[in-house]
Amino acid sequence: MSPCNSSRDDQTAIIHYKESRDMKKMDTDFHKLNKRVLKTYGKKFEVSPDALVSAPGRVNLIGEYTDFNRGFVLPMAIDRYLVMALGKREDEIIRVISEDFKEETSVDINALAKKEKHSWGDYISGSIWALKKNGCNVHGFNCVISGNIPVGAGLSSSAALEMAVLRAASWISGIPWNQTEMAKLGQLAENRWVGVNCGIMDQLTSSAGKKGHALLIDCETLSVQPCPVPEISVLVMDTATRRNLVASAYNERRQQCLTAAGKMGLSSLRGADMALLEKNRSCMDADTSNRAEHVIKENIRVLDAVQAMEKNDPRKLGKLIYKSHESLRDCFDVSSPALNDIVECSMEEPACFGARMTGAGFGGCAIALTEKGKEQEFIRNVSLCYEKKTGLEPAIYVCSPSDGVAVKTLKKSLMS
Repeated sequence: MSPCNSSRDDQTAIIHYKESRDMKKMDTDFHKLNKRVLKTYGKKFEVSPDALVSAPGRVNLIGEYTDFNRGFVLPMAIDRYLVMALGKREDEIIRVISEDFKEETSVDINALAKKEKHSWGDYISGSIWALKKNGCNVHGFNCVISGNIPVGAGLSSSAALEMAVLRAASWISGIPWNQTEMAKLGQLAENRWVGVNCGIMDQLTSSAGKKGHALLIDCETLSVQPCPVPEISVLVMDTATRRNLVASAYNERRQQCLTAAGKMGLSSLRGADMALLEKNRSCMDADTSNRAEHVIKENIRVLDAVQAMEKNDPRKLGKLIYKSHESLRDCFDVSSPALNDIVECSMEEPACFGARMTGAGFGGCAIALTEKGKEQEFIRNVSLCYEKKTGLEPAIYVCSPSDGVAVKTLKKSLMS
């Protein structure tokens, strides 16, 4: 059996992400985010908006790279949001102002076109394209967006933007809202318009999140089972690193999984087990078989994690989460030195039940589960340990499981 040792050590594209330090200063107050977009909307359009939309980011507790293999995932929506103030237009133009990037983009609903250079506007035009492809009649609107989900950190800021745009367009245009179907349109936008072959986990979590719960998502049937989170704290740890070309590495691993499934006579790795893999391992190269091994064992870990949560057993849950990290590091080859360092610093803390990288990897964020009441000590010690190892200052913050995308209708009044 393969020990799943990483086949290469290509870290040349890792970059330091100094902006992530601003997460410590970033306004995490949801109501202040709303006030910010309301104020900017009034200044830019000289009228108050019709509605506010909020869409959360997410962390995945366990079940990484299993969603596009039709497997199981256990994410939770978090109290970090993209918020949007919006108002209807009389034409078919969507005008979007980003408060965070200090940029503006416009989308002509009747003349959708991909831009040569990728930008945050692609997620907006792609979401509208997906609605139109589904036969929806979309009206124009103005909007101002802002958020406190760090970009490129593995917390699904892009999915939050997609779901916010879909919710806004649906509300403005009178399109019935179905959280699963809209998540599928968000995935379609990212796959076909943006060019990232992601699964549906990110969009469905942002759409269907439930306060106080993680979601057991069966990515084959798209069933969603809310699972109460035990009395523990979930901390997100931003390593202050990002990696370029994550999309190409992501797509490569998706193709390797499809290849492995094909070698075993399957359409996806959902139906595979270790016995079938061992029978066919000689037909695959080492990387391909290692990818399959991770997915097969990760699906089992997800279901075991749900049982641990049901039994309120945070120690077992933590052990499963760390096993997931080891597999992502050694079998799936998507971790990085920075992610490994912050996970190991976390595991040295007595209050930590378990830690792992989260998201696509290669940089970005890890998560840790800790005892309640020990968060500040944990943050202080892990920050010191990580900075000593890397020379980088992490941003570590406690997250709570939150509800999914929502819209709030506002009373219309002219701005003075």
